Amino acid sequence: MRMAAAMRAQARACAGLGSPFMARLLTLLADNWSSDSVLGRSCDDWVGDLGPSGASLPLRLAGALHALVLTGRAPALAAVYPPNETADDVLIRTVLAAIDTHQAFVLDWMKSPPQTNEVRRSSALIPAAHWIAARHSLPFMTSELGASAGLNLMWDSFALDTPAGSLGPRDPALVLQPDWSGPFPADAGVRVNDRAGVDLKPLDMRDPEQVLRLFAYLWPDQPHRAELTRAAIAVQTVRPEAGDAISWLERRLATQPAGTLHLIYHTIAWQYFPAERQQVGTALIEEAGARATTDRPLAWLGMEADGNGDGAALTLRLWPDNLTVTLARVDFHGRWVKWLVD
Repeated sequence: MRMAAAMRAQARACAGLGSPFMARLLTLLADNWSSDSVLGRSCDDWVGDLGPSGASLPLRLAGALHALVLTGRAPALAAVYPPNETADDVLIRTVLAAIDTHQAFVLDWMKSPPQTNEVRRSSALIPAAHWIAARHSLPFMTSELGASAGLNLMWDSFALDTPAGSLGPRDPALVLQPDWSGPFPADAGVRVNDRAGVDLKPLDMRDPEQVLRLFAYLWPDQPHRAELTRAAIAVQTVRPEAGDAISWLERRLATQPAGTLHLIYHTIAWQYFPAERQQVGTALIEEAGARATTDRPLAWLGMEADGNGDGAALTLRLWPDNLTVTLARVDFHGRWVKWLVD
């Protein structure tokens, strides 16, 4: 069955990202999956890839279950979720009962794709910004593409703390502590004067239903992610605009004032843009780069999968320097950073 295969693939991905509970839950669901239900038929009839590279139906189902726990709709399910421990047979029996009891809720929840805003990806943004600022000592104008809830728009309010060094404000909203290897960038005194972001369907953290959707996709055995997310929400001052990222960026590129560096960035987002929009966006940014000056430099920073299997590549293009450099490799959830440049 396609859904069972997708669950096993997602279970492997979750295990690799440090969530043994999610790996266990999805494996048990795969072992006990049946198409003989409205939900089963709905999933098995879904057109296209069901797994992590497609519709992510296993994550949608897991998100619906976690939402039932977070809202108190399913007390029996909450009793077998972390931090509680239970045997496999009790866990799967309770999960299947919850799916059956709350089938209408689960079906409705799964109509929408997963929503995530991994704050720990700022572990890559912070050192990259200081590396850039060391070469262009100007205040920043920042534009995030695929910003989700906009929590990583606030990266300059976060601190990076590692045995190799620390960066960020003295009184940070939160502290990120990834495993670090390689050289450590010097503190270049980054200052952001103007920040904005865009997403096709941004989440509004003033809406309790949208907050629930975000937290439901934070895995139940990783409470530290929820703590960081709450801290980031508490200091949010700018919310992403809704729209096509490339059309939005074209308008934003025209607003860069003199004496400002424009930093365009995205983390695990560009790869999901349609190929045609990627081509248009690349041409747009390169044309703007060709017009960049030392008084109006342009930086394009992307943390995206590149098929190398070791996390994501953190790649920078910088104008008018006409520089392209891979700054680091970064865990998809920001758990570790392998910095590559002096």
